[in-house]
Amino acid sequence: MELLRILKEKMLLKMPKSGDYPLGFGGCGIHRRDEPNVAENCFYRPLATLVVNGRKYSTVGGTKFFLKEGDVLISVVDMPAQNYVVEANSKNPFLSIDLDLDKHIILQILSENPSLVSYADKDVTGVGAYKADEDLLDLFLRIYKLSETPDKVIYLSSLLLKEMHLRLILSPLGRYICRINAPGGNNFSKAINYIRNNYKKIIEIGELAKIAGLSQSAFHRNFKKITGMSPLQYQKYLRFYEAQRLMSIGNETVENIAFEVGYGSTSQFFREYKKAFGDPPKKSIAKNF
Repeated sequence: MELLRILKEKMLLKMPKSGDYPLGFGGCGIHRRDEPNVAENCFYRPLATLVVNGRKYSTVGGTKFFLKEGDVLISVVDMPAQNYVVEANSKNPFLSIDLDLDKHIILQILSENPSLVSYADKDVTGVGAYKADEDLLDLFLRIYKLSETPDKVIYLSSLLLKEMHLRLILSPLGRYICRINAPGGNNFSKAINYIRNNYKKIIEIGELAKIAGLSQSAFHRNFKKITGMSPLQYQKYLRFYEAQRLMSIGNETVENIAFEVGYGSTSQFFREYKKAFGDPPKKSIAKNF
């Protein structure tokens, strides 16, 4: 597609080497990777990300996607993710561009267009992917072009970001966005935020269900539907990724880090970590960091 080609050329000029480059507004950023076959673990915030060049596997929550040029992935809640680029080198790197999904912009659009609330489908997950159309590609390109004129960002960014959010709401995955941000759905996001802020502690399902305004059984069922994993699994990945961050710094022993992220037993941490990633902690870090 011509729009993808133009965006690729512009991004290559901006990014001479692998890295993550913020665009300066709306949580927008561009990313380049020159090395394939490297697993990157992270926690996705609510976002929309477009693959501009190359291919990768993304496991978000409990769902695996194969993404290629022109594919858009949307995550409507904070989700544990692992990205694995399969096509990239210094002459033909993997490129992507993303932006944060802004809850306030979404709520403004829904309040101005009440009919969109009925678009919310209760039977949805928290993540999905689809092929971007020309209109969406044009919006991503316009977002990038705006970053090239910093003096205009203050005047145009809010209009452009609102247009982008409306386009995403009207997309094949728009019902995902509406479901989480429609009345009632926001309480579910509050429960997820509670886990993120208290992942080191023992968290009771009843406590989370109360925050979400659901029975325990309904909360557990909805949580697994939206994230692809149980609340306990979600909490474990928060602990694992924080442990990986601390291990990559290299200032603490693995045993101390296990206690730091909330484990009362180092043997339990080693056992559960290996089950999740296939390698014990030190070997996993040596391979991927």
